[in-house]
Amino acid sequence: MGGKIKDAVAVRFAGICAQRSIKYNELAVRAGVTPSTVYSMMDHRRRDVSIVTIKMLCDGLDMTLEEFFSGAEFADLEQEIQ
Repeated sequence: MGGKIKDAVAVRFAGICAQRSIKYNELAVRAGVTPSTVYSMMDHRRRDVSIVTIKMLCDGLDMTLEEFFSGAEFADLEQEIQ
């Protein structure tokens, strides 16, 4: 459970970084987290990421959580509880 939302989060951050020409190490520095935090979030085998980490990364990108979660990646996610 939670895999699709976590994948959507990783895809959204990857897209923003690509759009802004920001490397993952630079994102980590801007957000005040370790590079391993960013790289583990991007790893498709990892199944979760904390909202605190998402907030810190958004702060590093100078964007709000609302802006982050307004991405198309989140529009069609299925309900987690079936």
